[in-house]
Amino acid sequence: MSRIDLAVPDLGGFKDVPVIDVLVAAGDSIEVDAPLITLETEKASMDVPAAAAGKVLELLVKRGDKVSAGTLIARIESADPAPNIAASLPETPAAQPAAGAQSRSDSASGVAPRSAAAAGRDEPADRSTALLVLGSGPAGYTAAFRAADLGLQTTLVERWESLGGVCLNVGCIPSKALLHAAKVIEDADAMSAHGISFGAPSIDLPQLRAWKTSVVKKLTGGLKVLAKQRKVEVLQGTGRFVSAHVVEVTGASGASGATRIRFEQCIIAAGSEALRLPGLPDDPRIMDSTGALELPELAGRLLIIGGGIIGLEMACVYSALGSRVSVVELLPQLMPGCDADLVRPLEKRIRARYEQILTGTKVARIDALPEGLRVTFAGDKAPAPQVFDRALVAVGRVPNGALIGAAAAGVEVSDSGFIPVDKQLRTNVPHIFAVGDIARPPLLAHKASHEAKAAAEVAAGHKTSFDARVIPSVAYTDPEIAWVGLTEIEAQAQRVAFKKGVFPWLASGRSLSLGRDEGFTKLLFDPETHRILGGGIVGTNAGELVSEIALAIEMGADASDIGLTIHPHPTLSESVAFAADAFEGTLTDLYTPRK
Repeated sequence: MSRIDLAVPDLGGFKDVPVIDVLVAAGDSIEVDAPLITLETEKASMDVPAAAAGKVLELLVKRGDKVSAGTLIARIESADPAPNIAASLPETPAAQPAAGAQSRSDSASGVAPRSAAAAGRDEPADRSTALLVLGSGPAGYTAAFRAADLGLQTTLVERWESLGGVCLNVGCIPSKALLHAAKVIEDADAMSAHGISFGAPSIDLPQLRAWKTSVVKKLTGGLKVLAKQRKVEVLQGTGRFVSAHVVEVTGASGASGATRIRFEQCIIAAGSEALRLPGLPDDPRIMDSTGALELPELAGRLLIIGGGIIGLEMACVYSALGSRVSVVELLPQLMPGCDADLVRPLEKRIRARYEQILTGTKVARIDALPEGLRVTFAGDKAPAPQVFDRALVAVGRVPNGALIGAAAAGVEVSDSGFIPVDKQLRTNVPHIFAVGDIARPPLLAHKASHEAKAAAEVAAGHKTSFDARVIPSVAYTDPEIAWVGLTEIEAQAQRVAFKKGVFPWLASGRSLSLGRDEGFTKLLFDPETHRILGGGIVGTNAGELVSEIALAIEMGADASDIGLTIHPHPTLSESVAFAADAFEGTLTDLYTPRK
């Protein structure tokens, strides 16, 4: 037996390269070419393989260390003679993929396949893949498709029968289809005040459901085609970790056994679930957002428990379709976290349409009676108990971090179910990433897809990180509310100085022609540099308009950049430029005396 020192080979001129993962421990038995450590240069990530087989006696590096050619990694005991420890890596750093990156087509990608030892562990498995993506919502399918485009052999695990996760199947997409239907009804009714009457709408619920379902199927069917085109393997079932390199997938029926998949890298995109209030009776008349999207019935009284975005969107749908809607919110304001002035026009409109809006009020108890759901309220202004035909619980969502067996992989999960990640979306286990709802707030599809793209690029060896300055939020209510960047609430809490420019839509020719003049646009600026810090819009199509503000923040625009950009007339987008002009004191569409 001989003792051999294993060192970092030639790194192609790179020096002081960070160690981002140590793949062996003292006492491990290793083979030739087994990966010892993972390094990350400015061009790519790479594994350093063992030049000899043996038992690890001592590790001489740790995560966070910086190494160069010749730096000692480990001391092993081997039956083989000492090899040349300065041998070159299999590929130069510029051509080497990240840990786990394996090309599906070497000629297309120009990347050599990883050695078999890079699979990492010896747990029994039924199949192997370079990258496993757990969940196929906007985060999951984006990660899988981007990784496949970059040449990684990719397997996508999804518990639903169709791809798209909650968002496409029972969330964003079906709710927006129904919100469009509600808007058509509301717009038609509003025109009666201007000389055009259509009469009361006739609602065919089965046909409305079928149309909503057809919208969903077009999108989920498209994802199936895209996965096939990219040669992404799709497995239906529920995935749980059994180790840091193996996930067990149980079939949806539960009768077909389980499949174990060994992976080199994994991206967790397992999403979130609707939060359930404790103590409520198990009664089909108490719905979550998924059940509400099925439109079980429209007649009668509906109580929406939760005055956030999801609750208020569904309130808009059910009210337009004929239900008598009430909303109860525990906090003093609807849509908590949004600036109160943005919420005010929406609250004024729905107070005139809904039976009641109860803020600062708690649902203390629900009793399921034959004649309905008897709801007892608590709070300073709580009304007497009332009976409703149905109730929708929309009090938020919780990430699924506790449901995927993360502990078996050594992945940290917070008490609230989130999986902490760094700017490259790596968990505390460097070859496992987490993206979307399960990674961190906000729980938004557009944030999730951008995180997923970054994680896939990091997994493929690219120097990428998620560094968005701002993430827009939109409530697709009527009127819509959208905001991005610094809010007034945050500015006051953080003691950030700001000044704002506001343009009321009462002075907008386009909003007046739409018969919807209750909105406004406001922008927050740094009082010294005049750089934009944030903005909010309430009114028709606010969700479409807010992207200009997001881009302005990302580009570091100031008020003059926005105001001097020529916007088409008459449009709602002009309101963004006019708000900047209001801040600058150059607005001509309103008279604002100089102070």
